[in-house]
Amino acid sequence: MTALDETTAAPAPGRGRHWIDDWRPDDEAFWASTGRRVAVRNLVFSIITEHLGFSVWLLWSIAVLSLPGAGIHLSVGQALWLTTVPNLVGAVLRVPYTFAPARFGGRNFTVVSALLLLVPCGLFVYAIGHPGIPFWALLLIAATTGLGGGNFASSMANITHFYPASRQGLPLGLNAAGGNLGTSVTQLAMPPLIVAFGLVAVGWVWMPLVLVAAVLAYVFMNNLTRATSSYTVREMAAAARDRQTMVLSVLYVGTFGSFIGYSFTFGVLIKSQFPEVKGAHVIWLGAFAGSVARPLGGWLADRFGGARVTLATFAVMAAGIAAVAYAAGAGSWPLFLGAFLLVFVATGLGNGSTYKMIPAAFAARSMAEVDVTRAGAAAEAVAASRRPAAAAIGIISAVGAAGGVLVQQAFRVSLEQTGGIGAALLALAGFYALCLVLTWACYLRPAVRAAHPALAPTV
Repeated sequence: MTALDETTAAPAPGRGRHWIDDWRPDDEAFWASTGRRVAVRNLVFSIITEHLGFSVWLLWSIAVLSLPGAGIHLSVGQALWLTTVPNLVGAVLRVPYTFAPARFGGRNFTVVSALLLLVPCGLFVYAIGHPGIPFWALLLIAATTGLGGGNFASSMANITHFYPASRQGLPLGLNAAGGNLGTSVTQLAMPPLIVAFGLVAVGWVWMPLVLVAAVLAYVFMNNLTRATSSYTVREMAAAARDRQTMVLSVLYVGTFGSFIGYSFTFGVLIKSQFPEVKGAHVIWLGAFAGSVARPLGGWLADRFGGARVTLATFAVMAAGIAAVAYAAGAGSWPLFLGAFLLVFVATGLGNGSTYKMIPAAFAARSMAEVDVTRAGAAAEAVAASRRPAAAAIGIISAVGAAGGVLVQQAFRVSLEQTGGIGAALLALAGFYALCLVLTWACYLRPAVRAAHPALAPTV
């Protein structure tokens, strides 16, 4: 395995062997002879770094339960802030992280983003070693784990350029699933690590893995010349105002916002509804189920269209949340766990299908603006859509991650004001119903499909 296949064009003078100038993934001959191998290699090492990013991002959400044992005593409100701030920071960082690969090169920024994970890990070790550390410093240290949340956006924006528009669902789903699995790995691995070696070990264990990931990315990944030009403030603002961006942001709040929000709060919900159950033994199951389902959602979107799959997942999510509410009221732990795992699976499927919709929707709109009967016009339209789609990905992923905070706060308010989670579940079910209607109205309504024929086989 080499950093650059011999069948790709030579890099530009002075750029080095890791740069690829000739990249035509939508050309079937090029894809079969060269593109697939290079794309898969970059996808594999992108997944490794993104996985570690999610692992570090969730670090404090688990560690906060063991802080008293390390001599750090916090109020309930302070503990909640330590789990909320990383989510907020990760959401905000997803916007600049999306544009960084275009500015510095996908391989280059993957190496940098991996090495940056050493900062929250090192600061975590410092904080645990100083039990008298003030809360404001602890909060700042927890905020740095948001660097791991930003990794998702840069990884997804980069990998988008490596694959044909018609085949992006599965690889984007695999890329995201590999990252999302970091959530369940953290929830599963940290409790026994803490018992065996103490809380400080949680910071040390990730650092050598981060260094290995950075070296692998440096050696085996590539930069694409066609994907490297800085986004202007005007382009970023235009992406934020774009109707497609707005609609897909709402849908991604419903899918990924739910996934990350439930991942952060699942343990708290179990403890509040079924205090006799040892939640630490099962909380990882939700994130695991949602992560594994994500590539399947992308594959189904490639096969049946992202909008159709997304519509179905919102229907399942609404039904699943209704079942969770019934189980909580009836005091049935098996039904509660089963229904919640169904919801997690649906969020994973929806994450994959919604992300597939982003490049497909922009490509379909671009194709509607050209004469596709002209030779090469369709390929040109798809190529032209990649840049605005990549800009939109950063905004959509940031809004989706911020949606996780809304889920967390919905349960907090419900517990504080009503003593239960029923009000939050009712609001979430209503929101999923709204997302279902929005998906149908914007992408599946017959009048829309007739006006935009390109939507039918892609979005």
